[in-house]
Amino acid sequence: MATNPQEPMRKTRDALTGLADQPSARETIARWQREWPSDTISCPIQAMLITLGRIDNVNVAFGELAGDGALVEVAQRIKHFAADELESSNAWVAARLNGGTFLLLARQECSRERWQWLAEALADAIALPIASPEGEGSLRLWPRIALMRVTEKDDPESVLERLAAVAEGMRESNRRRIDWSTGKAVHAGRSNRQFEADLLAAIDRNEIQILFQPQYSLEDDRIIGAEALARWDHPVVGRIGGGALFQIAERADHIAHLSRHIVERALEEALAWPHHLQLSINITPVDLAVENFAIDFAQMAERIGFPLGRITLELVEQVLLADLDRVSRVLDQLKLFGVQIALDDFGAGFCNFRYLKVLPIDCIKLDRSMLDGVLEDERDKAVVHAIVAMAAALDLTVVVEGVEQEAQREFMQAAGCKAYQGFLRAKPMTAQVFLKLANS
Repeated sequence: MATNPQEPMRKTRDALTGLADQPSARETIARWQREWPSDTISCPIQAMLITLGRIDNVNVAFGELAGDGALVEVAQRIKHFAADELESSNAWVAARLNGGTFLLLARQECSRERWQWLAEALADAIALPIASPEGEGSLRLWPRIALMRVTEKDDPESVLERLAAVAEGMRESNRRRIDWSTGKAVHAGRSNRQFEADLLAAIDRNEIQILFQPQYSLEDDRIIGAEALARWDHPVVGRIGGGALFQIAERADHIAHLSRHIVERALEEALAWPHHLQLSINITPVDLAVENFAIDFAQMAERIGFPLGRITLELVEQVLLADLDRVSRVLDQLKLFGVQIALDDFGAGFCNFRYLKVLPIDCIKLDRSMLDGVLEDERDKAVVHAIVAMAAALDLTVVVEGVEQEAQREFMQAAGCKAYQGFLRAKPMTAQVFLKLANS
């Protein structure tokens, strides 16, 4: 179920994507309104309806397997985006209403400018290439997003009706990709060019914050390292998570600059860690497109003084879409320096097993979606056991992301996974707080 850690599980979910289904979405709105204290202002609920263009064309051109896989991938992107950008909210829920129509609800105070900016960033994330089921080529989907702020006069039925009306108007006019139920779109306060200039200034002023998500051994629950995460507190739209941050950098053609800045900051912060802890860092397609990336990375770590053998570089499927042979060569070079390689978000999207065969991977990180239903559904349990058995046969370590319940941790330990991270033990934290935790 696609809810945040503070939100209880829904009774029903969409069979294909694992998101909440339409009845659950309706019940969530009603419950939030019902449980909100009556002596305060009305319950602050923000809503966005995401509709996908071209999904029918995907089914015709590539087959229903590709269409279903694309919907699953979009669901994962919505969940990851919400977890990244709405992490400080009281609650959020992602749902699939039908076909290529999704709903994202958030119970939080949020300006119209920020909610519209979040919709723009989510639309960019959804429009990124999606790998084909055969692992050859990719496809793209183009979303339109309808927005509204739920009022005390709205009930669940009127919320969905108002959003659907906006979505239909956008489809017919074929102009905007983002619009409001009021018919009055707002200017997010910054153009893309201004955001790009803001980002460069933030890098120069060292305003990109590096947080660390602790990782724990499943054997004895000791800290074994942390994953470095980037956050940016923008003066207009508020906190921007890592995914949206790199989208801004991509439009400005400054991904390499941002990535290098984050890596340098993370390595410098981790210098004070106890020497047995591992540092995990995400790398981008732009990083791996540089032929001498491995040498440059090794020289940077050597200059800072952080041992290469204590570094794990994490890559996602999007990194691998362009040129698998070239990526493999770069990873082989990194392995020669002693760097560990992890395949992130494993189990989301098409989960192409070819990567495990042709790439020098040491670890797979199970996507948080793999935990959805794993305590209740025998099929979900069987899938996890099969992946862990395959990993063991390939001599790969398995790390689990998004562990939020003790029962989930116990199941993954019994299944043979080696490590985990998630809100059960800790949320992302500053370097100072992590160092104190590591030394305690």
